[in-house]
Amino acid sequence: MRKVLLVNGSPHKAGCTYTALNEVAEELRRGGVESEIVQVPYDTPGCRACKYCYKNGRCVTDDLVNEIGPRLDEFGAIVLGSPVYYAGPSGQICSFADRLFYTYSKKMRGKVGACVVSCRRGGATAAFDRLNKYFTICNMPVVSSQYWNQVHGFTPDDVRRDEEGLQTMRTLARNMTFLLKSIALGKAQYGLP
Repeated sequence: MRKVLLVNGSPHKAGCTYTALNEVAEELRRGGVESEIVQVPYDTPGCRACKYCYKNGRCVTDDLVNEIGPRLDEFGAIVLGSPVYYAGPSGQICSFADRLFYTYSKKMRGKVGACVVSCRRGGATAAFDRLNKYFTICNMPVVSSQYWNQVHGFTPDDVRRDEEGLQTMRTLARNMTFLLKSIALGKAQYGLP
């Protein structure tokens, strides 16, 4: 089974979003699924709408997007993680995802998608909704949990005390493991739709 790509779209490499993603990674590991966490640089530029990717199959800006894009066949699932800023995801995760999903959209089809958001109090569901749109426009099944995939806290220690949030992350990972295995079985017998 292919591994899961966990994308940390926070400027804090070991902050609240990372803490949530790490909880997902640990539960995936317990279920026999490998994962890799990558850090989106805080200065990731947005799409230039230059159409370079149409002609060349890669983004004109040579950064993490072009590092991950060619490797997408290694991954059966992608989890986008972001803090919540003014009820939306971070600018860097949006810039990264805009370019990755546009440039490499053909490689996304059939992969499993999920997002994780981290906030102190409110705005999580709007950010959660925004990030899920990347998956639904690229023919990707979206994994859910027993609640929206969010953790709450101002510091990583706060997040580690958010028992319901961490339980939501573990359930997300278990559901993702099940869906990855189910898709592998179905794909072998029926192929992709």
